[in-house]
Formats: sequence, structure tokens, C-alpha cells
Amino acid sequence: MSRAAAADPHGTGHGGSSPVRTPAQARGLVRHALAALGPLRPSQVEDLLLVTSELVTNALRHGGGVTGFGIRVGPDVVTLSVADASGISPLYQLRDELRPGGFGWPIVLRLCREVSVDTRPDGKTIHATVAVDR
Repeated sequence: MSRAAAADPHGTGHGGSSPVRTPAQARGLVRHALAALGPLRPSQVEDLLLVTSELVTNALRHGGGVTGFGIRVGPDVVTLSVADASGISPLYQLRDELRPGGFGWPIVLRLCREVSVDTRPDGKTIHATVAVDR
């Protein structure tokens, strides 16, 4: 049985209707949701927080802002959902040594068990699932 920390991936699900505004705010929501799982290995918590930061940062930088944020906690996975205002799916691109950045999406793909992108006329939602064990 999974527990939805945010019922709607287009809202925080934590008592407010405004979306996440910063990566730090999103990480705080993830930390709170992880409390339902009990103790996790520190590396798993770090992976989840890094994926959270990367998805929210990418939505802010490349997606026109975060329009929704959701967390679903299952018995052996945590799924993060980040919605933004861009209908363009992220691309995995080879890094250009002369250009800064470009690490975020490859990091997300490496740390997650599953990643999916749902596009719609007013934007997209990225669902990133990270495996956890206790």
C-alpha cells in the first residue's frame, strides 16, 4: 500500500495550494514525507534529496517555473512528481566541456529506478521513482 504525501501532483498536498518555489522548500517536503518510512540509509535520503533538487531546479531554470509538486511514498519506492509550464521534455545531451552545467538530467536518470514524462498542452510532469529499503 502506498501513501500519498501529495494527492495532486499539481499542488503541494501539504495544506497549501501554492506550488513549491525553491529546491530547499521541496527538499523540506520530501524530508517530512520520508518520516513515514522510518529509518532509511543516509545514501538513500541523499539520493532522494538530490533528485528533488535537480528536478525543481530544472523546472525553475528551463520549464517556466514549478506548477506542481507531489510525493508518493510506497513500501519500497518514493515517487517525486514535478510539474512545470513547459511542454518540452528534457533531453539527455552529451556534456560540452566548455559549457557549465548539464549534469542534472543525467543524475536524475542514474539515481532513479524509473523516470517518466507526461506532457500536456500547458506543460509537463516528470515522475521520478527512487528505490528505498529499510
